[in-house]
Amino acid sequence: MSVMTIKTFSLGGELTINRLGLGAMRLAMGTFAGPARDPKTGIAVLRRAVELGVNHIDTAGFYGRDAVWANELIRTALTPYRDDLVIATKVGPLPGPNGVPSGQATADQLRGLVEADLRCLGLDRLDLVYLRVGGMTGPGDESIAERFAVLAELRAEGLIRHLGVSNVDAAQLAEARAIAPVAAVQNRHTGDMGLLAESEEAGIAYVPYFPLGGGVGSGPLDAKRIGQVAARLGATTAQVAIAFLLATSPTVLAIPGTGSLAHLEENLAANDLSLSDENLSDLRG
Repeated sequence: MSVMTIKTFSLGGELTINRLGLGAMRLAMGTFAGPARDPKTGIAVLRRAVELGVNHIDTAGFYGRDAVWANELIRTALTPYRDDLVIATKVGPLPGPNGVPSGQATADQLRGLVEADLRCLGLDRLDLVYLRVGGMTGPGDESIAERFAVLAELRAEGLIRHLGVSNVDAAQLAEARAIAPVAAVQNRHTGDMGLLAESEEAGIAYVPYFPLGGGVGSGPLDAKRIGQVAARLGATTAQVAIAFLLATSPTVLAIPGTGSLAHLEENLAANDLSLSDENLSDLRG
């Protein structure tokens, strides 16, 4: 069976989710700088996504602008939640005065952030919580042990089901795994093939954020190559980027975000796009 035909992943060895999910950031805003989107559109996108088979939604308490916040849209659109729906959130970044998440929470602040997500989403337990570290750039050299230990305590208390780490390097992942099981890694793209290979071997989900970058190697997928394959298949470049990402490894999950119903349906159609060996070779260059 090829990677392309594997449509699901067992998160933490127990939650079966579809590998093509939905990122919630753009439900509330186009960018962190705004403006806020019409909440009715976000609610419609969420409901349609679930209708089309999405059962993995990636969100965060800092996804929002003005009076429109992703977690509140999720609660409004989808409660009562389906039994198979997995909602992942992340804590760590703190929005600055301009709305951009430029600050970092201390270990003492993490419990409050997790409890706020529980309230906003209307849940007694969060399925997956990532500790997001560092700034808006790539992983740094900082220790994450103290902060991850706080989330491990909340997991032991039953407030969190599974733990993840985001924007980390191999040393930080090892630091976290020495404290508690890690179910998912969420990094910029699949550029760190060593970290991806480690995740695959350990059964850890690898969830690239900004997945339409189609990241491979040291940077995003070449626009010319992706355009050529898309034209050959009669598909959009976004669909090819998503399909290529899913073909990278059976542990990779894709969470393209959108605030548009048309783009949602376009993105999810990538689930049925088959990339031949020739196409994959061309994409890799």
